[in-house]
Amino acid sequence: MAGKKDVETKAEQLLQPITDAQGVRIYDVEYVKEGSDWYLRAYIDKDGGVTIEDCEAVSRAYSEKLDEADLIADAYILEVSSPGLGRQLKKDRHFENSIGEEVELKLFEAVDGEKEYTGILKAFDKDTVTIEAEGKEPQTFERSKLAVIRLKVDF
Repeated sequence: MAGKKDVETKAEQLLQPITDAQGVRIYDVEYVKEGSDWYLRAYIDKDGGVTIEDCEAVSRAYSEKLDEADLIADAYILEVSSPGLGRQLKKDRHFENSIGEEVELKLFEAVDGEKEYTGILKAFDKDTVTIEAEGKEPQTFERSKLAVIRLKVDF
C-alpha cells in the first residue's frame, strides 16, 4: 500500500475537481488509523460555511472517483465534513487565512513552565509561529514543537 502522505496527496488531487464543481474548497485531507479502522477524511469549506447538502454532494462524487481510482487497497471509512469552528492549522494556507485570529496552541514540551498558550496569530514561516497574548510581548514557537494549533472558540 502507498504511504499515508502519498494517499493524502493523491486523494486531494482526486477531490480538487469535485470541490471546484461544487463551489467549495478543500481545507484538508487526512488518512488516519483509529483503532482497527482506517479513515479518509476530507474537510471542505466555503464562505458562510458548508451545509450538510454540500458534504453529501461532495461525498457521493468523491466516493465514485475513489472507487474508480482504486487508490486505497485496505478497507476504509470515507468522511466529508466541515473543519469546524476550532479548526486545526496545519498547512501554510491555514496560517495565512488565520493571521489576526485568536489561536490556542499546545506544545510537546513545556516552555517557561507552560505547555499551552493562547494569543493572536501575528506571523508564521516554514519553521516558526508567532502569537501575541494581550498585554504581553509576542512569543515565537518552533512549528516542530507544536503538538496542535487551532482557532480558539469562545462560548
